[in-house]
Amino acid sequence: MGTENITRPLEGIRVIGLEQYMAGPYCTMLLADAGAEVIKIERPGSGDPRRTMPPFAEGNNKKKGAGFMGYNRNKKSLALNLRAPEGQEVLRKLAASADVIVENLRPGSLTKQGLGFEDMRKTNEGLIWSTISGFGQLEGYRGPYANRPAFDIVAEAMGGIMHMVGFADKPPSWTIYGMADIYSGQISAYGVMQALFMRERTGLGQLVDTSMLDNMIALNEAQIALYSVARQVNTRGMPKNVWPRDAYECSDGWLAVNVPDNIIWGRMVETIGHPELMNDERAKDGAARCQNVDFLQPKLVSWFKSQTRDNAVDALNNAGVPCGPIYDTEDIFNDPQVQARGILMNINDPDVGTLKFARTGPHLSAAPEIAANPAPDLGQHTREVLENILGYNSGDVEGLARAGVVQLADGT
Repeated sequence: MGTENITRPLEGIRVIGLEQYMAGPYCTMLLADAGAEVIKIERPGSGDPRRTMPPFAEGNNKKKGAGFMGYNRNKKSLALNLRAPEGQEVLRKLAASADVIVENLRPGSLTKQGLGFEDMRKTNEGLIWSTISGFGQLEGYRGPYANRPAFDIVAEAMGGIMHMVGFADKPPSWTIYGMADIYSGQISAYGVMQALFMRERTGLGQLVDTSMLDNMIALNEAQIALYSVARQVNTRGMPKNVWPRDAYECSDGWLAVNVPDNIIWGRMVETIGHPELMNDERAKDGAARCQNVDFLQPKLVSWFKSQTRDNAVDALNNAGVPCGPIYDTEDIFNDPQVQARGILMNINDPDVGTLKFARTGPHLSAAPEIAANPAPDLGQHTREVLENILGYNSGDVEGLARAGVVQLADGT
């Protein structure tokens, strides 16, 4: 492939997705957005469970799960029965032609069928296998929880995230739906990129092992550092070292503000009309401000309530105080910065019309645009993959469909 023809960085890379729900699909979505050919393997008849999870977009007598549509754009769907010996043979042939396999199935399930990494690398020494699980699978690092099932809330809980979310007089809370899944998908894609780069030097593939628990602990680094250095265990509610870092109600909405140091504190108190607080011992640093919230907070609350949200945001930003309005989703869709960045991309589905979904974050100056192909129907690309990639003839494909090994685009 000539470099002059490359429009996305992973063009020419083939990825097989043995995936479901969120973490695996999010990883392969990132790789697909980067230009990789992603072949998503799904169970005939039902497919990825998120296909049938609401809310739904409807059209042409079809219902499509919004979550599935969001995380499975730019992919091909191969509906393949991996319990059938013929289906396992199809997977082995695909693995021999692949650069990357991403899987987030139950730990050990593929190995039991002779379809794990060690099995597949025998015919493809350059194969990169990315596994995403709750607690990790790499030999030498497995630990006592390696075979446990896990969803994102489990990783948030054990990673200390839920302990910090909410208020001191309320139960622990979770953050956003699927944060551990999404972040683990990102880390998995990052690991795949490292392994691809390393393969350029060594010619060899490897296992990329991603643990949701590891990722939540790494994301909770601030609390890890506090405990490591000072044996400090923070709790939900008021921070001990930084203030204000809070939400404030204005006359017509809410905003968030963060004051990490005395320089920004000085800018803030000047803006709200209390410059005397700059030299007040009760506000001399973040720790002192945390200890004297009862004295300081009413002054901030009073000023914010006297302002519209836009006026407060403008005044603070002009003074160099980091702040922003607290948006709901409708606000996000209407924000001019969001529109200018193009982070909400249009995807035209032939059945339900044009919908907006969040695109992959980074813009590359040499490849700023990503493809916007809709999430595939179940088995939409089964024939294409079997015939064009693996060399099956039409009769072979029809036979596999009749035997229930594969499902074609028409449901057969």
